[in-house]
Amino acid sequence: MKTYRIAAIPGDGIGNEVIPAGIEVLEALAAKRGFALAFEHFDWGSKRYLETGAYIPAGGLERLKTFDAIFFGAVGAAEVPDHISLWGLRLPICQGFDQYANVRPARVLPGVDSPLRDGSAVDWVIIRENSEGEYSGSGGRVHRGLPEEVATETSVFTRRGVERIHRFAFELARARPKKHLTLVTKSNAQRHGMVLWDEIFFEVAKAYPEVRWDRELVDAMTTRMVLKPGSIDTVVASNLHADILSDLAAALSGSLGIAPTANLNPERTFPSMFEPIHGSAFDITGKGIANPLATFWTASMMLEHLGEARAAAGLMRAIEAVTAEGVLTPDLGGVHDTRAVTNAVKRALDRGR
Repeated sequence: MKTYRIAAIPGDGIGNEVIPAGIEVLEALAAKRGFALAFEHFDWGSKRYLETGAYIPAGGLERLKTFDAIFFGAVGAAEVPDHISLWGLRLPICQGFDQYANVRPARVLPGVDSPLRDGSAVDWVIIRENSEGEYSGSGGRVHRGLPEEVATETSVFTRRGVERIHRFAFELARARPKKHLTLVTKSNAQRHGMVLWDEIFFEVAKAYPEVRWDRELVDAMTTRMVLKPGSIDTVVASNLHADILSDLAAALSGSLGIAPTANLNPERTFPSMFEPIHGSAFDITGKGIANPLATFWTASMMLEHLGEARAAAGLMRAIEAVTAEGVLTPDLGGVHDTRAVTNAVKRALDRGR
């Protein structure tokens, strides 16, 4: 029997509620599909940081390298500034494991209401450059506390980094039915890094004549997502731009609670990391009403990456069956809690083939 070793890092907030639910569903699915998932649990989170001064212990990344995938919850706590928690846990894994392709699908699931009049037109994949750009970490502060204090934040765009994410985006767009890719940019104002971003896109496009493409400024893209959702299919954007656009995409799909993410190292030199995008959600932590669907969808993406495409598709069918039945958490207008949705997905898996 094939066994996959998975590092489980629930992290903070509702990560400690939805990741266990995801593991429960994954184990039930694996038992039906004839493979095994060996989970190892890591207590890396803000509680550990406050107690020890570090999110990731010495040698932690080396230890993670031995796993087939990473199943991640959320990071962030009221007691820790956001820039410390993000750079303490998530970004060291993404950058340290060269997970440069962040893939965020958005789709209105059956039985879920979109705030858009034509929610059925939302069927997108947003590809986010995940290793450099605005989140490169380049910059600094000098003369702290003085009137002349200066802070710089430098966006870094390298030819290698930009070319590989555009090539990844074209490959994914070519595999989708519409074969359409939108380049998101802001090169009218950011005339160095984003101009390079555009130029390399145009170069890469020549190798994919079967893919139709267009170009949109990031501010105009927000209005297009709302007013012309059917004109969008696959999107490629920089680290910051795609981060913002994918949150909007999740909201237009019904809720942040259903949106999945894959942080991929496409060459598989390192393990890839899979996480729901909803964050720690302090306001509902501990109430038992966190939506686990984003985690289940994320789990489906993880299974597909591991080569278990049949199981991944079965899990998505189960998710869609449950939403169609109206088994929804409060963020989607429902009355069910995390446990009820988890149980409903497991029952749908039992009914499935």
